[in-house]
Amino acid sequence: MEILKITQKLCLSCMEVHYVKEVAAMEKSSFKNEAVEFKAIYEYCSNTEEYTETEEMIKINDLSMKDAYRKKMNLLTSSDILRIREKYGASQKDFSDILGWGKATITRYENHQVQDMAHDDILRKLDSDPNWFLHLLKRAKDRLSEKAYNKYLEHAKEIYNKQRNAYLINSIYAIYAELEDDETITGGIKLDLNKVVEVINYLAQKVENLHKVKLMKMLWYSDVLNYKRTGMPITGLVYRALPLGAVPEGYEQIVLLDGVCYDEVLYDDNIAYKFRPAKGFKINILTDDEIATIDDIIDKFGEMNTEEIVLTMHNEAAYKCTDRNCIIPYKFAEKLTIA
Repeated sequence: MEILKITQKLCLSCMEVHYVKEVAAMEKSSFKNEAVEFKAIYEYCSNTEEYTETEEMIKINDLSMKDAYRKKMNLLTSSDILRIREKYGASQKDFSDILGWGKATITRYENHQVQDMAHDDILRKLDSDPNWFLHLLKRAKDRLSEKAYNKYLEHAKEIYNKQRNAYLINSIYAIYAELEDDETITGGIKLDLNKVVEVINYLAQKVENLHKVKLMKMLWYSDVLNYKRTGMPITGLVYRALPLGAVPEGYEQIVLLDGVCYDEVLYDDNIAYKFRPAKGFKINILTDDEIATIDDIIDKFGEMNTEEIVLTMHNEAAYKCTDRNCIIPYKFAEKLTIA
C-alpha cells in the first residue's frame, strides 16, 4: 500500500472527521475474460481499517482497470487517445466528427469504453500520419464550424511540416553516413544542415534571381573557395558532377527543408524555382570569414544567368577532371579560377 496523501475530512467509512489516508494498491480483476492487474486508489480509515471509494475514485479505478486490459491487448490507452486528440488541438466532439464516428465516441474512449481493434488502428494511423488527418479534416469540413476547421487545419499543417522536415533531415543524413569517412570528398567536416539552410537563405537574400541550378553552383563555389582559403568547406556538402555542373548529394531533399523558401515561376512551358529568404531570416551560424567567402562568390556570379554560371563551371578543372555522375574531390580547389 502506497500513501498518496493525508487529509483531515469526513470519513465515509466511520462518518467521523479525522485524518484520512488516500492510498494506492495493486488490484487484480477480470475484464472480457482477461485477468488484469492495475493500480487502484482508495481512502483508508484507520478507525475501521476499511478501504472506501469516492465516486471519483470509482471512475478512476474503472479506467485504470480498463487501461490495464488495453495494454495487455496492445491497444491504445485512454491517455494515448487523449494525447492524439490534443496533438491536433481538437475537442472530443469535433475529433469524433472528423473521424466520422458518433459524436460521443471519443468521450467514451477517453473515459470508460474500450475501443475495438478497427478504431484503434485508425487512431494509430492518425498519430503517425498528419497528412491523413488533413484528408479526413477536409472531408469533414461541412460538419465543423469555420473557426474550428481553420484552427485544426493550421495545427495539422504545422505538425505535418515538422514531421516531414524530420523525415527529410534523417534521409539526408542517411545519404551522408556512407560518405562522411572520406575526407577527399567531404573536405574533412561533417554535414551541417543548419548551416546549409543558412547559406541558401543568405544567397537568396543577396541574389535577385536565384534559381535552382544557379543555387547549386553557388553552393559549390562557396564551399570550394572556402576550402581553398582555409582548408575547410563551409557546409560539409558533397558534390557530384552532373551534366549541368556540381550538384550536392541529397539536393532534392535539401530544397524541401524547413527554412528553405522558393516560388514556382512559369517560363514559357517550364516551371522554375526561384529562391527567396525565409521570413525574418537572420545569420546565426556563419562566421565573418565564411560570409566574406560567400560575398566574393556573389560578386562573381550574382549577376550571371544560369547558362553563364553553368559554362563557367564546365571550365573548372574540378569538373573537367571528374567523370560525369561521379563525386568531385576537394583536391581540385587549388585550381579554382577564383582566388
